[in-house]
Amino acid sequence: MEHKVTLLAYTPEPQRIIAGAARLCYSKSGGEELIERIDDESAAEFIDMLSDLGHQSPIEHASFTFLIEGVSRSLLAQITRHRIASFSVRSQRYVKEGQFEYVVPPEIASEPEALTIFTKSMEDAQKSYNALSDILEKKHFETFIAQGKPEREARRAASKKAIEDARFVLPNSCETKMIVTMNARSLHNFFRLRCCSRAQWEIRAVAVDMLKEVKRVTPTLFKNAGPGCVSGACSEGKMTCGRAAEMRAFYRGL
Repeated sequence: MEHKVTLLAYTPEPQRIIAGAARLCYSKSGGEELIERIDDESAAEFIDMLSDLGHQSPIEHASFTFLIEGVSRSLLAQITRHRIASFSVRSQRYVKEGQFEYVVPPEIASEPEALTIFTKSMEDAQKSYNALSDILEKKHFETFIAQGKPEREARRAASKKAIEDARFVLPNSCETKMIVTMNARSLHNFFRLRCCSRAQWEIRAVAVDMLKEVKRVTPTLFKNAGPGCVSGACSEGKMTCGRAAEMRAFYRGL
């Protein structure tokens, strides 16, 4: 399964808003007047200056919302560690995985024997999930009926309650979808960590696609975004990949 990243929405004219917010800190003029005087060229120049100074707080005024599809629950566990963000994720508690899709790691996909084992484990997980759902639904249905609930209501409630526990058998590879919102400062930090060649392959691929999306709509704001080596020295120490020049060329060429 291929992941897909879509930029759904972002702050209108983000570079002008950021430049206006930064200038407001040092001006007696009104906020609206400041922003009106900023054109695209001066906004880009101001953002370059902020980058050179390391003054990052003004870029928090711009936010970006992404739809991320075709990713694993394993990725979900990683991306939600970025706490200055908002997440809405398809629930396994309320959405029954009637035939769940799953993400196959490339290393497993490249080995026929490994892929056979992996595919069988996914099929077994689906069978176990279905069996557990049926057993638990029957149990809860009988309980709700005994409590006096109407049959239709009891059936619906039993089905929802059953998958609360049946989902525990589902694998990390189970596909999910999410909407993620981050401000520009959080995104820079996210790209620094997750675009690095040492990041796990799936979240790195998603991060690269997110970076492509924001560069498309606001290139100046993210022109130096990427792993730490894009704008400075590698921060990985002895764990460095040793390919800083290659990484700089790749991310600046996105």
